[in-house]
Parts: sequence; C-alpha cells; structure tokens
Amino acid sequence: MSMELRMLLAVVLSFLVFFLYQVLFVKETPLQKKTPAEKPQRMQKETLAMDENVRALDERDEGLRQAQRDTIRPVPQGRTITVSTSLYVAEFMEDSGALKSFKLKKYKESLTPNAPMKELVQVPDEQIYTPVVSFLGKGLAESKHAVFQATCESEAIDASEAKKTLSFTWTSPEGVTLLKTYTFLPDTYEIDLEVKVRNLSPRPLEENLAISLKNSLKDAKNSRYVFSGPAALINGELKEIKIKKIANQPTQAGRIMWIAYEDQYFVSVIIPQKAEQASMRLGITPTEVLETTYIDPSGPLPPRMERTHHYRIYFGPKSLKALSSVGADLVKIVDFGFFDIIAKPLLHVMNFIHRYIPNYGIAIIFITIIVKLLFWPLSNKSYESMSQMKKLQPKMAEIRAKYKHDKKMMNQELMNLYRVYKVNPLGGCLPMILQIPVFFAFYKMLYQAIELRHAPFFWWINDLSAPDRLFHFNFKVPMMAPPYGIPVLTIIMGASMFFQQKMSPPPGDPTQAKMMMFMPIFFTVIFINFPSGLVLYWLVNNILSMVQQYYIAKKTG
Repeated sequence: MSMELRMLLAVVLSFLVFFLYQVLFVKETPLQKKTPAEKPQRMQKETLAMDENVRALDERDEGLRQAQRDTIRPVPQGRTITVSTSLYVAEFMEDSGALKSFKLKKYKESLTPNAPMKELVQVPDEQIYTPVVSFLGKGLAESKHAVFQATCESEAIDASEAKKTLSFTWTSPEGVTLLKTYTFLPDTYEIDLEVKVRNLSPRPLEENLAISLKNSLKDAKNSRYVFSGPAALINGELKEIKIKKIANQPTQAGRIMWIAYEDQYFVSVIIPQKAEQASMRLGITPTEVLETTYIDPSGPLPPRMERTHHYRIYFGPKSLKALSSVGADLVKIVDFGFFDIIAKPLLHVMNFIHRYIPNYGIAIIFITIIVKLLFWPLSNKSYESMSQMKKLQPKMAEIRAKYKHDKKMMNQELMNLYRVYKVNPLGGCLPMILQIPVFFAFYKMLYQAIELRHAPFFWWINDLSAPDRLFHFNFKVPMMAPPYGIPVLTIIMGASMFFQQKMSPPPGDPTQAKMMMFMPIFFTVIFINFPSGLVLYWLVNNILSMVQQYYIAKKTG
C-alpha cells in the first residue's frame, strides 16, 4: 500500500472516529446570541417576579383577551354615568373616566330653603375632571387627553345597598392599555380605585403613572381664618402648602401616606395601597385650577406585562368619625395647629355630649361649665385677691393723693400696702390669662368642626359656625362681614363683660382704668364676625365668672 493511500486511509478513519464520538457521546447545545443588555434584563425580570402586582401576558391569558375586547365596545361613547349611594351622588364622564360632580346628600350648600347638595368637584371649566390618571413623560403624552370607554351599558348605578363597580378603558396607539375600575361601597365616602396598566407595545414602559386631584383655587384664595389648599402626610407629618408658596415648593418628596386637597370643612384624598418613597407635584393652570399629583414610584414595565395599582379615594367631610374609619392616619387632616392638644379633646367631648343632647349649642354650654369647674380653685384665689384689692381702695386713694407728685414714693408705699395685706395686684388677671389657651382652642375648633356647620341653637341662631344675625339688612355695616344684621348674642356678650368689669376693682393707674372702660366695646366689635358658637362660649363663661366672683365677695365680705 502506497504512502499516499495509507495517509488517506488514516484521515478517513480519524474523521470517522471523530464523527462517531460526536454522535454517540456529545449532546447538542443550541447557540445563543448574547447581548450587552442580557444581564440587566434578567435582573429586571427577577425584580418584577417579586412584585405581586405585576404579571406576564400570553395568548392564552384572559387578561390579554380582555384587553383586546376592551378596545372595542358596542355601547355609545361620551355618556354621563351616575352612581348613587346613601351618602352621595357621583357623576362620571365616560370620555375622561373621572368625576364631573360629587354631591353630598347630608350636607347643603347653604341654609336657604331648597338649597342644593354640597358639591365637592368645583372647577371653572366643564372639560376638567378629577381624579385624572395619566403617564408622565413624552412617550405617552397623549394619555393626558385620553378618551375612555365604559365597560358597562347602564348609565345609572345604585350602590346604596350593595357593592358595585364601574370600569373605564383606554388603549394608546402603541398598545398600552389603562383600565380603571372604581368600587363603590354603601355607607362610606371611601371609593376603591384599581388601575391596570397593560403593556402590549414593543418597548418597555418607562413613564411613571400619575394620579391627580383638580380643584379651583377660588375658595382657597378667599380663605382667611382656616387653611385651604394642598396637603399630604409625608414621613408621618402633615404638610400643608400655602397657595402663595406653591411656586417655590412645586414638589414634595418622602414616604407618602396620602395626598389631599382640603378646605374649611371638606377634603378630597388619594391614598396609595401602601406608604412608600414617592413624590407629590403641585401646579396651577392658567384657569386657576390646582393640580395635586401623586407620582407612583413603580419601575419600568416590560412588553407583554401587566401591573395593577391600588388606591383609595375619599371625597367627604372632615369628620373625625368618618376619617377614622378610613384609617391611613387620615384623621390628621383635622389639625388645629398649636392648640390641637386642647381643641381635639374639646371636640371629642362636644360630640360625646351631643349623643345624649342633640343640640350643639347646649353641648358648648356644658363644655364651658366643665372648663370652668376645672379652673375653679385657681379662679377662687384670683377673685379673693380682687376682693381684697377692692377693700384696699380707700387706703390706696390716700397714698395716691399724698404722693401724687412723687411717683417713685407712691409706688413704694403701694407695694408696702400690698405686702402688709398679702395682696397680689396682678392676681385678678389670672382668670383671663388661663382662659386664653382654651379660648383659642375653641376658636380653632369652631371654625373647622364640620359638626357645627349649619348646626342650629335656638331662635335666630341657626348656624353655630357663622356669626349671629337677627334680621338681614340690604346695606353694608362698618366692621361687619356679610350677612348684615343685628348681632344680638354678641351685644349681650359685650354687656356681660361690662357688668363683670363693674364687679372688679378699678386699676390703680388712671390710664389703665380708662383703657379698661373700652374693653367691653373693643371685644364686642371683634366678636361681631366670630362664630356664634364662640360668642356663646364667651358669654356663658362671663356669666359663670360673675356668679363665682359674687360668691367670693360675699364669702370674704
């Protein structure tokens, strides 16, 4: 066999051995083309797998089929859908999938006969609705002007006895679907909102989901005594941003429990499923509409994936009972500022008394008596000092006459007189000083307590949260806020201060004596525009003080 043949045979045998080894002993592994983004995508999928609100979609998935069905509805579009419960009547505009109107059945706009129900959706433009769900970013800018379709055929939903739902859907040209489902419950102002985001587009959805409250700034700008505007519970603390500071503080960040818009008696709130690091953005439109926006912190959503966002919405009164039932520390929206530690217990006591005596005016009288009894021992010492001062008036007059040209000597002799008879000349001021914190706590509580709104007392006083007016005038009265009329209760309160002052010893200084003469007039003018409930408290307190002062004078006389 030639050398060339042997060489050829060796090559063939070698090839045959290599081929048989590959066939019999080596398993075939398909080649995969690696990309630089492979590792980040794997990490992203692992992160999404840990998120219970995210799931994948495939052709067999009911969610995908539902998304396809939701894009085409046989029902008409652009309808107004009315939802009614025992507490409110809500009107949703189908095109926006949001509220056009939210009226409270238990509250009226005013005390006039046949007054309409209280409206919480107050915007100047009929094309503005709330709450608005959209995406931030240019990629889905059209979501801000999305035209939704309702998935129900009925235009009237009654949820007064059983839980009902209402859904709206919108799909972008790229294939991103928003499905908003509201759930209404009987006997509560709370509404559940579920937002499903289905990404059937070819790209990851990186835009943040945003949900916004929209409110007119008209009432907020006219509010002088009580805060009105955007608020949020961030890092466990209530943040209230004044309208004039929005330009300098357009964004608030931290662990957000809820965002809200509040006025004197009512509030609209968005509560995310859980408190987490997020941000709230504020903005004012050219038509004076405030946008209070919660920016959801969820990360990007890959193609053919679905994420579900859960929120709760509260549109209703700033009632401690109603807010406490919602949870999420929503009760903190009722804030009385520096005097909160006094005002909150007073409000609880007032509501407790009202359970048994259904008249808030009488409840205020009882609270005044309770407060007076608590300060009775200190007031006794004060009135005893005032009684002693009254007895010393002749001796004090002699000293002033004797040393009228020597002020220094006169003051020394007066101080010696006080020391001998153990009298404190400032003791009579103690009751007034002690009443100041309680007075301001009452002031804050009566201005904000929803319980007193339109709450009647007796006769002409039909609203304890408003100034008392007997008769109504068609002309303006100086120093008086509308409505114009005779402030009878306020005048009686001023008269009680006058008689109380007569029972007290006059100040040693003639200048102070003249100033004290004008105190009843000064207080009467100030109280003209105060809530009648506060005037009632001050009047009853004056009467009780006079009774106590008379008793001490008789006892020490």
